[in-house]
Amino acid sequence: MLSYLLAVTVIALIYSLMTLGLNLQYGFTGLINFGVVGFFAIGAYTSALLVVAGWPILLALPCAVAASALVSWPVALLSLRLRIEYFAIVMLGFAETIRLVVTSEGWLTGGVQGVTGIPSLAAALGLSMDSTLLTALVALGAVIGVVWLSRRLVASPFGRIIRAIRDDEDAVQALGKAPGRFKVAVFVLGSASAGLAGALYAHYITYISPDQFMSLLTFYIWVAMILGGAGRVGGAVLGTAVLIGLMEGSRFLRDILPGVAEVEMASIRLGIIGLALMVLMRFRPEGLLGKGRGA
Repeated sequence: MLSYLLAVTVIALIYSLMTLGLNLQYGFTGLINFGVVGFFAIGAYTSALLVVAGWPILLALPCAVAASALVSWPVALLSLRLRIEYFAIVMLGFAETIRLVVTSEGWLTGGVQGVTGIPSLAAALGLSMDSTLLTALVALGAVIGVVWLSRRLVASPFGRIIRAIRDDEDAVQALGKAPGRFKVAVFVLGSASAGLAGALYAHYITYISPDQFMSLLTFYIWVAMILGGAGRVGGAVLGTAVLIGLMEGSRFLRDILPGVAEVEMASIRLGIIGLALMVLMRFRPEGLLGKGRGA
């Protein structure tokens, strides 16, 4: 039981890194990023391929973060030329393009067979401690670091400007500021956080393939952010914990509904998440850490 709870905690912490990055992009700046899973995949494949090729993991992890950040920079420039709703569609297509690239470029990524033999964090560092526990500690440290950075960023003059961009970009321009520069910077930071999450995920699972990076994962991250409350740093972590709790807790429905087929059970679990989101939107439209409307 403890092993199961620790494994769930690792996934929750990894997802929290993506939610925190998305919260910076949308919650504080108003950038609709439907391509979170694309940067997650870039981080995962970059770190996995480098370590399998013999690179030290202490160098591969920063490279994964840098790769996601570098790829996000030209993509972020699109936000300066497209209306926000069109940018959202482009990001959805971007994530699917990344998945198709890793599927077709089998000479590099292993194609549909994926990348095998990825060493865990403990194995890569040559440590004898439990790999899941080590991953949990590293992921926890990463989440604490991103939370600290996010709070410092939001409380700074930079944070006040990006919140102003979210609320009224034209007013920011009228004050002589360049919104584009701030939007690109925030998008890169959020994507870097997703890249770090992907790298930790690859070394935790020790096997990655294209079907692990479907756009459904982006939907989960958006749900987590909405559950906790967009524009609230603590809400990103709380919302992720609640989402993972719903997803994992619903697995035990099989004990209550033993005759339900596996495909139907998956639909029921998604229905529970959707119902929870609808209830939240009815009673607490600003999220769990938001100001509720009451009954």
